[in-house]
Amino acid sequence: MSACCRIPSSRRTVRETAHIGLGSNIGDRAAHIAEAIERIRGLSETRVTAVSSLFETAPVGKTDQPHFLNAVIAAETKLEPEALLTELLRIENSLGRTRVERWGPRVIDLDLLQMGDRTLQTARLTLPHPRMAARPFVLHPLLEISPDLADPISTRPWREILAALPPTDWGRRLPVVADSKP
Repeated sequence: MSACCRIPSSRRTVRETAHIGLGSNIGDRAAHIAEAIERIRGLSETRVTAVSSLFETAPVGKTDQPHFLNAVIAAETKLEPEALLTELLRIENSLGRTRVERWGPRVIDLDLLQMGDRTLQTARLTLPHPRMAARPFVLHPLLEISPDLADPISTRPWREILAALPPTDWGRRLPVVADSKP
């Protein structure tokens, strides 16, 4: 195709479904998650299509901190993965996220978990998220909104991967959705 007929990437017409994990364990955790979802809704070329329930979970890695609330959203976007990551980091910063210690307490944490069937590994981003297969607190809300989603690397359904994890007291589903607007 000649250069005159190519569609610039900024004007792509194809939307891809991104799954984004949200977590908070400082202050009004539910309000922080709801505000992050609202800000994601405000991104150009992006539309939130599903919001999971909230799940309360024990911290991982650094365990001497408050419990987290976690959720997952699905969003259709025309943004490329690196551009979406940049926007998620900008939202984290605008909500007061500071990175003092790995796995430490945080006002908000936004993780790009999966983007369609893409696999990607750069200095800034790995898709699918490199630790999600071992994290029930990610897989439970993910499967609540996308029960047929599969790992793009192994092609195994995430529900099979979750079922194969050792039983743990990972957390609990709360009787509320992370945000009331789909």
